[in-house]
Amino acid sequence: MNWFTRVRNSIGWLPKRSTEKDLWIKCPSCHEMLFQKEYADNLSVCPRCEHHGRIGADERLALLLDEGFDVLEQPEVTEDPLKFKDTKKYTDRLKQARAKNPHADAFSVGSGTIDGHPAVVGVQDFGFMGGSMGMAVGTAFCAGAERALTRKCAYIVCTAAGGARMQEGILSLMQMPKATVMTRRLKEAGLPYIVVLTDPTTGGVTASYAMLGDVHIAEPGCLIGFAGQRVIQDTIREKLPEGFQRAEYLHKHGMVDMVVHRKDLKAQLATLLGYLQPAKAA
Repeated sequence: MNWFTRVRNSIGWLPKRSTEKDLWIKCPSCHEMLFQKEYADNLSVCPRCEHHGRIGADERLALLLDEGFDVLEQPEVTEDPLKFKDTKKYTDRLKQARAKNPHADAFSVGSGTIDGHPAVVGVQDFGFMGGSMGMAVGTAFCAGAERALTRKCAYIVCTAAGGARMQEGILSLMQMPKATVMTRRLKEAGLPYIVVLTDPTTGGVTASYAMLGDVHIAEPGCLIGFAGQRVIQDTIREKLPEGFQRAEYLHKHGMVDMVVHRKDLKAQLATLLGYLQPAKAA
């Protein structure tokens, strides 16, 4: 740090200028340097290679729902049922995650319309403890499904998770059957349940509500799987195909119904809702 910079930083009332770090972002795929504003305006998609970056819950809800949607309150759950501690207390990890995020946990629900079609949209945010599925996520998922049942409309869930939250042990794994029951209730009510798979969707989320949709849509290039590639390879002792856990490979082999660019996602969902939404009685 040179003399001028030291003096300038010591004067608190001087306005701080944007640094190079604020102005640029490096694409993790093609490694091109992009203007931060250009990248944000392009929905966090690289304009050079079309790599789809991760976005937060609020951005995702604003992208999919029409203006004027409501965000459901986060349901209250027991925060640290096991009094878990590793290198940090679980409560401290939650405080740290909440300081960096606008929501109290990794799953947020918006209720509104998509191009005029009534819909409830649940979004999992990988930025909150890796989108891990704990009691708060499972309860919020079920609250979103309940709202869809009340409104008699579609439930759309955008998944992004590293799996179950280990700090809640078996209680986190219990969210899998709990969420599965709610998808069954939606089906019995004749309401569409659509899953949008985003990067990454793995672990217990993939093993439960992420793969129970009437339609599965994936963003280009996103990672989708249960166990990691190295774990599978070491277990079956065979070399796996290149990109076998990516959206395009899974679409080719029938696990995903369609791969849709982020800019086209809202229009595609509106089209699906037009086909799947229950018709109003005459």
